[in-house]
Amino acid sequence: MPQKIVCTNRKAHHLYDIEETYEAGIQLLGCEVKSLREGRANLSDSFARILNGELFLYNFHISPYPHSLEAKNLDPTRTRKLLMHKREIKRLSGKVQEKGYTLVPLKVYFNERGLAKVELGLAKGKKVFDRREDIKRRELDREIRRKYKGKIK
Repeated sequence: MPQKIVCTNRKAHHLYDIEETYEAGIQLLGCEVKSLREGRANLSDSFARILNGELFLYNFHISPYPHSLEAKNLDPTRTRKLLMHKREIKRLSGKVQEKGYTLVPLKVYFNERGLAKVELGLAKGKKVFDRREDIKRRELDREIRRKYKGKIK
């Protein structure tokens, strides 16, 4: 059974240069897992932070599961703990303390064993002119593909 992707952060690759990716588990309640399985989640504007040697995910919106009583009292954007090995968190905290680095969640998915996982990216923010250059490069590639497509036929 391949992994089932629940949601992705589309803006992350536009706003950041992703240098490395890491996989972390998420500490969730039962009603949140059921809601995730239905695809009721949103990663936009979410970020991860290391506090006291623990990794936390902020602003990750999981809509309340409609058939659950406990879900009605939960905050959909509550802070959730991410699960990684202590040595990985220490390595990450060293890199995040460097200038300009941040942890951005890229996607949430269920792995082969059915466990909810988050793919985190160690990212550096792009400047406005970098984003413009990326857009120009994309436009040029599209035009070149269009020209070649006409010659092939």
